[in-house]
Amino acid sequence: MTFQRFTGGDAALLLIDHQVGTMGWVKSIPFEEMKRNALMLAKTAAILKMPVVLTSSMEEYAQGPLLDELKDILPKEFDARIKRVGIVNAMDDENFAAAVKATGKKRIVIAGVTNDVCTVYPTLTLVGQGYEVQVVADAGGSPGQLADDMALRRMEKNGATLTSTNQVIAELVGSWGSPEGMRIVQEVVMPALQGQQP
Repeated sequence: MTFQRFTGGDAALLLIDHQVGTMGWVKSIPFEEMKRNALMLAKTAAILKMPVVLTSSMEEYAQGPLLDELKDILPKEFDARIKRVGIVNAMDDENFAAAVKATGKKRIVIAGVTNDVCTVYPTLTLVGQGYEVQVVADAGGSPGQLADDMALRRMEKNGATLTSTNQVIAELVGSWGSPEGMRIVQEVVMPALQGQQP
């Protein structure tokens, strides 16, 4: 099988349920690390002008609102976010499924909270529909390490590619010497290496 890297031009980013309450339930990765990684993905997508679909579930309940920073980074996408009413598999929500299709991309980078509920099912659905899917394991997490491992193994076994935030950003950029690559180094990578939010 020949490697064909995902690029900012041929992939879309899906961020599922990066809500303050839901993220607080995650114990498999530190909250701040998961948050930083999700924001790094959002900022990279904004710089590369990738299509992004945001979704949340029951914001007015314990799950809470989406991260405020996402509104700053992706204001249009934030305002257009798909607000699901408790539908577990985001791809079962007709508005979310339509938004994914509207990106026109068959390559998907996905991150969600939690991996063992909110990420696994849309990933399995997308792979089943013929999408190439990369799951960013460290931009989400689960209430326990075993739960996270099981979800990641299930997704990989069914055809998704597992990746990490830094790995997928480097893949999408392709060259740090490009204008976009240089911006991403300065605005995304270096702040993260220094322990700051992008």
